[in-house]
Amino acid sequence: MLQPKRTKYRKMQKGRVRGNATRGAEIAYGSFGLKSTEVSFLTGKQLEAARVALNRYMKREGQVWIRVFPDKPMTKKPAEVRMGKGKGAPEYWVAVCKPGTIIFEADGVPLAVAKEAMRLASQKLPVVTKFIVKNDYAE
Repeated sequence: MLQPKRTKYRKMQKGRVRGNATRGAEIAYGSFGLKSTEVSFLTGKQLEAARVALNRYMKREGQVWIRVFPDKPMTKKPAEVRMGKGKGAPEYWVAVCKPGTIIFEADGVPLAVAKEAMRLASQKLPVVTKFIVKNDYAE
């Protein structure tokens, strides 16, 4: 599961996600991509499940790049705990995903295979996505 090796601080404020992605909004490595169309926090487990689905369908041919990394800790208090008494302990890690962020990229497989693999991967994610192809792609 994806998570940072070490961080400067254990806990982080939730914050607010506004606007569209400016960084990580273009295909950089592969020919095909899976682009987010809405705001979401993607957990390490969700990204790993999507990656496994992607690789399984592609039968480990070609190459896959994960363009987001879960580096934001999300805290949670135990069940049936009264209000107050401070912030909960870090529970899992999330990647902040703005509209337009490329989540996965792939290359080295035919268009039909990549499209189906990305569809299967997107079903594992809690965000509406769009399959995109690089502008200069030719079969």
